[in-house]
Amino acid sequence: MYVVEKFVSINGESRRAGQLAVFIRFRGCNLDCSYCDTKWANIKSCPAEEMTPDEIYEYIKSTGVTNVTLTGGEPLIQKDIDVLLKKLSEDKDLYVEIETNGSADVSFVKEIKNPPSLTMDYKSPSSGMNEKMLMDNYKYIDGSDTVKFVCGSHEDLERAYEIIKEYDLAKRCAVYISPVFGAIELSDIVDFMKDKKLNGVNMQLQMHKYIWAPDEKGV
Repeated sequence: MYVVEKFVSINGESRRAGQLAVFIRFRGCNLDCSYCDTKWANIKSCPAEEMTPDEIYEYIKSTGVTNVTLTGGEPLIQKDIDVLLKKLSEDKDLYVEIETNGSADVSFVKEIKNPPSLTMDYKSPSSGMNEKMLMDNYKYIDGSDTVKFVCGSHEDLERAYEIIKEYDLAKRCAVYISPVFGAIELSDIVDFMKDKKLNGVNMQLQMHKYIWAPDEKGV
């Protein structure tokens, strides 16, 4: 497995935002979103450390941090990801979250005993990857999971609203709307949520982009 970053920081978003987490960032992605903030990690030539699932697990345990975030790139297209997930699931002290882009099949994750939590993106129209979404994934989402909409325009917000309502997401999982950094007025998102009566939906900023420089690595 090719790891481009491994580090401890606060989780900047999703359910455990503000808590310490150990991050494992894999190389490579099957999408090319316009607003991606880790494009450097998606390049095949990006320097990476080749690690086995056992070595990744040992690193995680060595940090003493119990929240684990697997990210990328796209974690679910990595070789041996199933082996790593099964190993992590056997450790009851760990809370494991997979940040996945919504185009990779998540069904096998739900077959794991004590499965990790999914934080699954729905790629907005402005991402350029909207048509790549695997909508069959929504059959497998449950109360332990999160669906995240990164929005940079009113069109993105309208599409998020359609998906939230079509799949009744606010009653099935955690739902977050996040801004494309610097692309949309934050108050516009609040006004949209008020207008649409989006009960049970969370607006969330990426905390790490306000603590450090938006393009800083390892944070």
